[in-house]
Amino acid sequence: MSTIQSIAGENEQHPDLALVERVRAGDVSAYDELVRKYERQIFRIAQHITQNREDAEDVMQDAFLKAYEKLDQFQGNAKFYTWLVRIAVNESLMRLRKRRTGKMVSIDEDLETDEGTVPRDLADWAPNPEQNYNQAELGEILRKTIQGLPQGFRVVFALRDVEGLSTEETAETLGLSVPAVKSRLLRARLQLRERLSRYFKKKTGPAIPQEAGLK
Repeated sequence: MSTIQSIAGENEQHPDLALVERVRAGDVSAYDELVRKYERQIFRIAQHITQNREDAEDVMQDAFLKAYEKLDQFQGNAKFYTWLVRIAVNESLMRLRKRRTGKMVSIDEDLETDEGTVPRDLADWAPNPEQNYNQAELGEILRKTIQGLPQGFRVVFALRDVEGLSTEETAETLGLSVPAVKSRLLRARLQLRERLSRYFKKKTGPAIPQEAGLK
């Protein structure tokens, strides 16, 4: 009885296991369900890494194809989605290596911007940026700012803060230690905040005295 309850508990933790078993039994339609369930997330992750829509679409297709071909290697110890993300990340990085020329950027280097190197310390936010930009504009600003992160930071930030993987899942997916993920995530957040702060200060300029609006 306890064994049955344990198995049931495992199935509750990994709701995709039943679909995986159906695929292994020859039910291709079950894999179509997995594709429909996760294709948008995988595409977003690939786009965050490759920064190119066409590459992201290719990576998404390659990732699902490779996952299907290697489904017998999925042990069920982790979530199917986490396993799929690991494949998509590897495919994205392989595509980047193939197309990249010139100097490889270390994930430990500070971020280079048009205004120079971003320091590691944290700058103050510009006051109330939401008053100057609507939600769509803020979303586009954030997207471009994320693209400016070094690759190693961008991948960790995308998996952890954008896609909502846990720190442990992110570490497992990228083959990193939990402390390494936490360190890169912190630096990614600091650099994002620094860049956004500089952007808003540059766009808004010096604050207008409140009295000026009363005249």
